[in-house]
Amino acid sequence: MSQEKPVSVERMLSRALHRIRTTPPRIIASPATQPRRAAVALVIRVVPSPTSGPFPSDAPIPTLSEFFELDWAKDPTARAEILFLRREGSGSSDGVPGSNVLKNPGASDANPKGKGKPEANVAFPGGRMEEGDEGGLYTAMRQTWEEIGLDLAERDFTCIGQLDDREITTSLGKRLLMILSPFVFLQLTPHQIHTDPALGTSIHWTPLATLVGAVFPGRVSGEMESKARWSSVTVDAASRLTPRHAAILKVLVRVLVGSMQFPAILLDLSVLDDHSLASTSSPKSSALSKDAAYSSLTQDILEKGMPSGQKQNKKKKGERHQLKLWGLSLGMTLDLLANMVPPSSLPASSVLPPPPLSVSSAHPPQQQLHSDSESPFMSGMQLPFCPVGGEGLRIDTVAPSLASVFPRFSYPDVNFWIWVFGKRYREVVRGWEASMRGGGSNDRRINWTGTTLNTFYAAVRKALIVVIVLRAIGVIFGLAFAGWWIIS
Repeated sequence: MSQEKPVSVERMLSRALHRIRTTPPRIIASPATQPRRAAVALVIRVVPSPTSGPFPSDAPIPTLSEFFELDWAKDPTARAEILFLRREGSGSSDGVPGSNVLKNPGASDANPKGKGKPEANVAFPGGRMEEGDEGGLYTAMRQTWEEIGLDLAERDFTCIGQLDDREITTSLGKRLLMILSPFVFLQLTPHQIHTDPALGTSIHWTPLATLVGAVFPGRVSGEMESKARWSSVTVDAASRLTPRHAAILKVLVRVLVGSMQFPAILLDLSVLDDHSLASTSSPKSSALSKDAAYSSLTQDILEKGMPSGQKQNKKKKGERHQLKLWGLSLGMTLDLLANMVPPSSLPASSVLPPPPLSVSSAHPPQQQLHSDSESPFMSGMQLPFCPVGGEGLRIDTVAPSLASVFPRFSYPDVNFWIWVFGKRYREVVRGWEASMRGGGSNDRRINWTGTTLNTFYAAVRKALIVVIVLRAIGVIFGLAFAGWWIIS
C-alpha cells in the first residue's frame, strides 16, 4: 500500500460522492416507543488555487459530474476540505452512542479527573429534529444555519445524498435514544461563503488529504500524512455507569472498572501560516482573488466573521493546534472515506493485521485475519485498532463507523470477559460479512448495525457484572483473611 503512487484526493472525492449519490442509504425506522430523530451535515468544498480566477459570479451551477471537470476544481493545487466545528463550553458528551451526543458528538469526558487542558474535539453541525421539520434533510440544513450561519439551501450548495442511518443509544446500548441521519453536501462554486458561527462555536475547514493520509497511508504526500495521526480518547467509565451526582459510587466504579478508550484521529495543524487569510466579512459570497483567496497551505481555518481588513489573530503564527476527531463524528467520516477507494484497489495477497490501541488489554486467541482477496467489499482502509471481543474479525471492512465507537477498557480482565461473552457478537459480524460477499442481498433488509451494537454491548454488560462480582468476592476474601491473620 505504501508503495502505491499517490492519487489525487479530489479524484477520490469524486468517486466517493458519485457512489453516495447512486447508492440508497440504509434507513432505520423510528420505533413507536422512541420517535426522536436527528441529522447532521457533512459539508465539503474544493478550494481553488490562489492563482486561479477571477470567477464570474453569474456562472451557471455545474452538475456533480461537470464540477470535477472544471479547470479550477481539477487543478493539482486545488484542495478539498471538510467542515468541522468545535463547540466551547458544552456539557459532557459521549462521542459514542449516548446522551447529549447530538450537540457535541465529538466532545467527551476526556481528562475526567481535570488534569491538563480539555481536549479539543470536533464534530459536524447538526442536532435534533424539531416539530415542523419536513424531514432529516431539512433538519440538517436548519441546524447548520442556526449554528454557523451557513445556508445550505443557497444555489452554491447541493445535497449529494445520505449516509446510512445509525442508532444513538445509551452508553451500554440498553436504551435507544434516537436515530441519526448524516447528509453530505458539496459546494459547487469557488466563491467564499459568509458564515456567522454562534457564540462559543468555531469553524474548522480541514483538508481531506489529512484524513486520507491517516486512513489510506501512502495515498497522499508525506506532508499531509504528518498532519493527522491515530490517537485515542480516554473516557471515565464511571461517568457512563453511575448517576451524575453519586460521587462515592463514581469513585467505587472507577476503581473496579477503570476507564474506556476510543480511537481518534489527532489533527496536528498549524493555526496560522503565511497564506492564512480567510475574510468572511461580506454577507454574500464573493469571488476569490489572488490576494484574498482561501489559504493555500493552512490546514485549519477558523472563520469567525472577522471585519473587513482585520487579519490579526490571537493565535501566534506557526502555533500548533490539535483537534481530535472521534466517536460518532469519526464514524461518519470513516463511512465517507470508505467510498473513496474501489474494492479492487488492493493487491489480493495483502493482509492488514490491525494492531490494538496502545492500552493495557488482554489479547484472546487470535484468529487468522481475512485477506483482501477474501473480502471483496474491502475498502482499502488501514485502521490501527481492533474492537475488543472482535479479534480475528475485520469489522472495519463492513462498517468502519462501528469500529470507531466500540470501547477498549483499561483493565485487561474486562476486555477478556468481553471476548468470552462476545460469541454472539462475532457470529453477527460473520453473518454480515457473508451477506456482503453474497452481493449484499440481505444487507438492506436486516439492521446489521443495530444488531451488532446490541450484541456487543450485551457482552460488555455481562463482562462488567462478572468483573464487579469477582472483585467484590476478592475484597471479601481479602478482608476475611486479614481479619483471620490479625486475630491469630
